[in-house]
Amino acid sequence: MVQDADITLIDDNGIRFDGRQTDEMRPVSMEVGVLHNADGSAMVEIGKTRILAAVYGPKELHPQHLQDQTTGILQVRYNMAPFSTEDRQKPGPNRRASEISLVARKALEPVVFLEEYPMTTVKVYIEVIEADASTRATGITAASLALADAGIPMKGLITACAAGKVGDSIVLDVASKEDSYGEADVPLAMIGGTDDITLLQIDSSGLTHEELDEALRMGKKGCEYLFEKQKEALYRQYSQVIT
Repeated sequence: MVQDADITLIDDNGIRFDGRQTDEMRPVSMEVGVLHNADGSAMVEIGKTRILAAVYGPKELHPQHLQDQTTGILQVRYNMAPFSTEDRQKPGPNRRASEISLVARKALEPVVFLEEYPMTTVKVYIEVIEADASTRATGITAASLALADAGIPMKGLITACAAGKVGDSIVLDVASKEDSYGEADVPLAMIGGTDDITLLQIDSSGLTHEELDEALRMGKKGCEYLFEKQKEALYRQYSQVIT
């Protein structure tokens, strides 16, 4: 049993505080084309985490000295809205947002055919509307959907999910209450339908080899599930166009 001051996070039967099994995702909702003034957009909700992603471009990159004659540039900005958490977030950039922006860009770049658009930029905005943990992974998943909605050529969709350690248990898709008590976080991003990993972070030094293997197994399972949800969202939006 894992218990904090108020609730039992994981009971003796391995059931988490919100009724999930250790390897179970929270409810997932995905929708594309939610912003009419963007070239592509997506809203992804996982549990109480809600993230909006928007894509603009490709457009000519300015200032011109940043242009590359052989390829385009992917620019990603992650931001948490001031009202996204119980404690009001200070508006404007901060170190954590800058780090996640960089991580998200590196996770997405391997699938985007930027060489098709030399001297341009594709801008991706990831806005956290409501945060209940896993905003980094959910943001990457939403950004990939928005890129697809914008018609940016890609070799595949990127899905991202995180597993973590709560007490002695490895769990999938950590919620905020678990995250505050947890001992490890393992975000993972993959190219949907493949075993190719574009992001792997281990935010802990206390995982055994067996626990890390279990976290990766769960993370891959979560990514596979989210990939199906991504395809469903795109099909709902474009099935009439396809037929």
